[in-house]
Parts: sequence; structure tokens; C-alpha cells
Amino acid sequence: MIAIIDYGMANLRSVEKALERVGGDPIITNNPDEVRKADKVVLPGVGAFCAAMTNLDRSCLREAVVDHIQSGKPFLGICLGLQMLFDESSEMGSTAGLGLLPGRVVKFFEKTPLIDGEALKVPHIGWNTLQFPRPTRLFVGLEQGASVYFVHSYYPEPTDPQMISATSDYGLDFCCAVEHENIVATQFHPEKSGAIGLQMLRNFVLW
Repeated sequence: MIAIIDYGMANLRSVEKALERVGGDPIITNNPDEVRKADKVVLPGVGAFCAAMTNLDRSCLREAVVDHIQSGKPFLGICLGLQMLFDESSEMGSTAGLGLLPGRVVKFFEKTPLIDGEALKVPHIGWNTLQFPRPTRLFVGLEQGASVYFVHSYYPEPTDPQMISATSDYGLDFCCAVEHENIVATQFHPEKSGAIGLQMLRNFVLW
């Protein structure tokens, strides 16, 4: 069973349907006990970091997420679900995250760069290509330059660069995926990234 965590801030159905399409057996749940019992867990998310952390705490899901990860079972974070794994985010001042990965989450550009005379827009919305610095489980079968779909204003800066499993370029090279032990996480949305995203989710299901 794959538990998709419902803490009130995600497009859960698209993640559920994508996992079903690649042979997964997902359930959407806000029950901490179901999260702990699951074989794999997905933490998706869209929205503000501070509100997401508050919702996790109110639902008693923080401890369930930590327990699952510490058990060594596979875990996938998506977008805000990636960001919350880190120590803190600079969104709306500074907010503590789950502290499961060392590093912080920062916003694009204090001064927006110009590309071909046009300012890059924040949030970063749309398709962009990936570069893989090393082989990883989530990206088996994918080639350099694979395109995926982003919707975000913030991105992670891991303390340990060895965690970085993919980067992308939006006025700067930024970390957009990490892999560490039993954790894989993406800043982009595999469930919205067509065949490329489905391959990633298939790799997670088969893990």
C-alpha cells in the first residue's frame, strides 16, 4: 500500500491517478496509523510552507512522517512535500521544517534577472529540463534533458551536495530533486509531467 498524505494542501487525486496508472495501490489518508503501516508514503503539496507545517502538526501527521522515514521504507516528497523535509524555509520570514534533511529552502531572485531582455517571472511555472549529476533510483530509464512541469517560487539548498539528484536552470542552476537513503523528493510535479513523470512514479512503485 502507498499512503498519499492528506493534510489539506495538495492536488491529491492527480497523484493518486498517476500512481494507479503505473501499477501502484495508493490510498489518500489523513490517518497517522495508516501512514505508519504503509509500505511507501507520498507527501505532496501546494501552497505556503508555514501553513503546511501547521496542518501537519494539527493532524498529528508530523510524527507519522518521521516514523515512516526512520523505519527505512520508501518515501517520496513532491513540491512542498520536498521543501518540508529540510531544516527551514525562508518563506514568510523563517519557518522550521521537519529537519530530516540538512539545508534550507530559499526564494528565487532578490533581483530578477533578465533573459533576452525579459525578466524571469516568479513563480516559476511551466516545463523545464533536468540534469542528473549521478545515477539514482527515481530517474532510472530517463535521459539528460528530460522535461518536467514546475510550479514554485522556492527551491531547496541542501547542505550536502551529494544529496542532489537533479538540477534545472531558471536564471540559475538550482536543486530540483534529492535522494538520500530511503528518501526521494522532487520540486517539480511528476504527476503532471506526462510520460517522463510516469516513469519516475513507476520507478518508485517498483522500488
